[in-house]
Amino acid sequence: MKKDIILSGVGGQGILSIATVIGNAALKDGLYMKQAEVHGMSQRGGDVQSNLRISDRPIASDLIPSGKCDLIISLEPMESLRYLTYLNSDGWLVTNETPFVNIPNYPEPAAIRAELDKLPHKIVLNVDEVAKEIGSIRVANMVLLGACTPFLGIDFAKMLTAVSDIFGRKGDAIVEMNQKALAAGKEIAEKMI
Repeated sequence: MKKDIILSGVGGQGILSIATVIGNAALKDGLYMKQAEVHGMSQRGGDVQSNLRISDRPIASDLIPSGKCDLIISLEPMESLRYLTYLNSDGWLVTNETPFVNIPNYPEPAAIRAELDKLPHKIVLNVDEVAKEIGSIRVANMVLLGACTPFLGIDFAKMLTAVSDIFGRKGDAIVEMNQKALAAGKEIAEKMI
């Protein structure tokens, strides 16, 4: 088993929390993991990106070559387009459909959606709306992560445990809300596949 994953979004959306949960769950599942991240502009609403490689064998590099990515996870639809050249022909894109308009020349949402619709393997969902229904927009990243679980090759129970490990210091209510968001995203993705 080998999965090469690119995570993308805008600073403050929770991309690095997604990477941490996946990494924690992968290690619990006995897998190897390497990660590289770029988050220098995260405090200013800039691009945040992380390469995450998980495998049942040792991994030589933490960087994913162009055309070799199995999964792009993006909390921002325009940011997902930046990394499409890394996606392999059988790869999946799982992205939030809600734009984070942080630049004056942000493309029209319809143009972004038209580009996304060209992809053969994609899940585009409104994670913000689902998160609000669960009780907090702050769990949008866990909704998106849940939508990715069918493609990760990691036991879902280990994902739930990883959420508990990562958010446990914030209290049981926060853990429960994040786990509920993870399960909601998983359910949505399973219906869309």
